[in-house]
Amino acid sequence: MQINVVEYWLGHIPDEKIRGKIAVVDEEGETTFGELFDRGGVLGERLVRTFSATGRPMAVFLPKCSEQMAADMAVLYSGNAYSNLDVKQPVERTRRILEQLQPVCILTGKEWVERLEGCAGNVPILCLEDIEADSYDLVCIKERIKGVVDTDPLCIINTSGSTGTPKGVIMNHRSVIDFLDQACRVLDVGHGERIGSLSPVYFDIFTMEFYLTLWKQATFVCIPERLAMFPERLASFLEEQHIDFIFWVPTVMVNMANMDILAEHSLEDLRKVLFAGEVFPMKHLSYWMEHVPQAEFINMYGPIEITVDCLYHRVTAEDIERGELPIGRVFPNTKAYILDEEGRECEDGEPGELCISGTSLAMGYYRDREKTGKAFVQNPLNSCYLETIYRTGDMVCRREDGEVMFLGRKDFQVKHLGYRIELGEIEAVAVGLDGIDNACVLYDREEKKILLVYESKQEMPTREIREKMGKILPKYMLPTAFHHVEEMPRNPNGKIDRSLLKKRYVQVEE
Repeated sequence: MQINVVEYWLGHIPDEKIRGKIAVVDEEGETTFGELFDRGGVLGERLVRTFSATGRPMAVFLPKCSEQMAADMAVLYSGNAYSNLDVKQPVERTRRILEQLQPVCILTGKEWVERLEGCAGNVPILCLEDIEADSYDLVCIKERIKGVVDTDPLCIINTSGSTGTPKGVIMNHRSVIDFLDQACRVLDVGHGERIGSLSPVYFDIFTMEFYLTLWKQATFVCIPERLAMFPERLASFLEEQHIDFIFWVPTVMVNMANMDILAEHSLEDLRKVLFAGEVFPMKHLSYWMEHVPQAEFINMYGPIEITVDCLYHRVTAEDIERGELPIGRVFPNTKAYILDEEGRECEDGEPGELCISGTSLAMGYYRDREKTGKAFVQNPLNSCYLETIYRTGDMVCRREDGEVMFLGRKDFQVKHLGYRIELGEIEAVAVGLDGIDNACVLYDREEKKILLVYESKQEMPTREIREKMGKILPKYMLPTAFHHVEEMPRNPNGKIDRSLLKKRYVQVEE
């Protein structure tokens, strides 16, 4: 049994057969496993000798590439937890994340140092181009790793927070080891796939891709981010690189279907298509299944507080005929409860909140015990011993055949373009702008639009609002429609009447 994720690839460092295989393909070229192991080792030794801290976050501020993956490995070598940050997000958001994390250091490249200087505070910045060596001391790394147990933090993924400050979700070694073991067995993956990686490094899908590479010798092919905007070029890339495995958010696949891209690109090598993060419209899913008949399509489900995903469903022709797609059944070593508002278990067909327990759970939110305590709670069905469940906020029901169906969100949290977003975070930023007295953010699920309704003495130019909010929020969180009101409608208890605003501005009721 592996105690921490590092032990596995440490054992393969001297294996010449593995060292010669291609591990990463990026815009700089190809990197073998030997080169990746060695680069991670050089960086890891520097971290071990420079910092005595363990179990703490170290931020990695790099775009997805072999160097970024080596940096993540190095952080793990040092006995700490990596936290991959978005190099393109607004400086203010980076500052807030770093303020929350208080990392031991930041690993980055020369071209990104200037961007960090205004928001890193007193956190040491390590420029990776300055760390070069022909060899490294594996003994000192192994000594550090000896002290790492399976419940120690492995990574921290930053997600949207309702107060305007992102939350850091903590994953540990045990949860990642367990997920990869179960996923490889149940989904029949881990056979040296060629992964077409489109997800950013700060997204949880990257976790599965990263460890399939390091543990199962998959080849990690970095798809240039710009190709997502050009579906035909993206399809050509998949063919040229002989990609046989993708794990994507459906948005890009929907765009490809709308443009009938697969009529000219058969993607003959593709064997596994995993998708998650948002609902895949049946019309577009049917198109993909028709044009890529040799591939298996698997619907994955799981909030970021659960390691990658906790439910899965193999899509069938019957699903297409019925016009409904389950989020599926739980992976082994995971339990799913559907609870009503009184904390009682729901009957088949009865809607309730999905709650998860098991090894796959995150450790909570970094440096935020209050939020952790609200989301990670004692199972109300168990009064005999401590059993933590995570309340997902997703409303579901269980069919008679045991498959779980997604019904919608319980609160104001949404999935937009594959990102989990707290509408309250957008509201907090909008209300913080000069001239805006109040704000309500709505989500049009049918049109996939974020709508900002704002209260102010006079209407403000849309461009001005977007520019100001864009200095704090990433692009995927910016509203796509703006509505001015002189006074917000309110319900009897004095709160903003969101239901009325939805009826007024959302095209289709959620």
